Amino acid sequence: MTAATELQARALVIDGLSYHSDGHTGDVRAGAIDALNVTVCHFEADFAEACGEIAGWLARCAAPGAEWMAIREAADLAVARRAGKIGLIMGWQNMRPVADDLDRLYLFHQLGVRVMQPTYNYRNFMGDGNLETEDAGLSHLGRDAVRLLNELGIAIDISHVGDKTSRDILDLSSQPVLATHVDARALTPLPRNKDDDLLRAVAESGGVVGVSVYGPMLWDGDRNRRPDMDDFMRHLEHITALVGIEHVGFGTDIPVSADLRRTAQIATNRRLWSGISDYGDCFGHDIPARYIEAANNHAKLPNITAALLQRGWAEADIEAYLGANFARALGQIWL
Repeated sequence: MTAATELQARALVIDGLSYHSDGHTGDVRAGAIDALNVTVCHFEADFAEACGEIAGWLARCAAPGAEWMAIREAADLAVARRAGKIGLIMGWQNMRPVADDLDRLYLFHQLGVRVMQPTYNYRNFMGDGNLETEDAGLSHLGRDAVRLLNELGIAIDISHVGDKTSRDILDLSSQPVLATHVDARALTPLPRNKDDDLLRAVAESGGVVGVSVYGPMLWDGDRNRRPDMDDFMRHLEHITALVGIEHVGFGTDIPVSADLRRTAQIATNRRLWSGISDYGDCFGHDIPARYIEAANNHAKLPNITAALLQRGWAEADIEAYLGANFARALGQIWL
């Protein structure tokens, strides 16, 4: 066992965002991942679709010999780890299932949803996503939703949320705010990345920035060079310098699937923003091609730990990055 794999196995490891899972755990176990924030319904799911997909996950966790355990409170992270199960943090990337009825938040909290992104790329009842040119901010309903999410103990994620909407959330929230899967706009100027002021504000809220290995968000536009580990490290170390080691983690945005190439069929339509389309035209549109090669599935994530050790990161700082920071912030939010 190498120093990196030993450290990975010893640490509490939490992936801040996996956008889809079919329940397969092979790569997750190979990478020593203890828990993941899994997007448990499609980005544009309505109320009925969200209920149906959550029901499927609850059945999977309750099945005899289940490999997954639903995480409802911070203490469950340790319980799942001791039991040899993968911790399922049920999350959303769009509050569309709520529509304009905030009473539904009580239901989804009871069902176990513990992370919600108010908007995806586009506008909904809550506010503007990061591709809306007007960048109008939170609606009145969205403001009420933030207060209720805080009251219920559901974490707010601003990864795909518009800049003004994100700032409104950060101004209003009484709990830490997360950016589970982002990179630095100062280095790669795309709307999906966050500017330095927003990154600092997440840290000031007590939240965590999950740095992503998603290729388009790390790409410098050179059509002859796919982003690599050095590009990821450049973003990670830029963000760490901004927010401090206690506010950084990782959110791969990698699906958990027995067949990553098949998963590409359900991935976000690549027309949504030109960065995805241009990147894919150069390097491929399947799932493995969308991420840096050294970390394009969960089994490879110890490669990042090895790179951090090589760069002189202290083991305590690596453990904070791997999951301790997310565990702390979620423990504060999940009342």
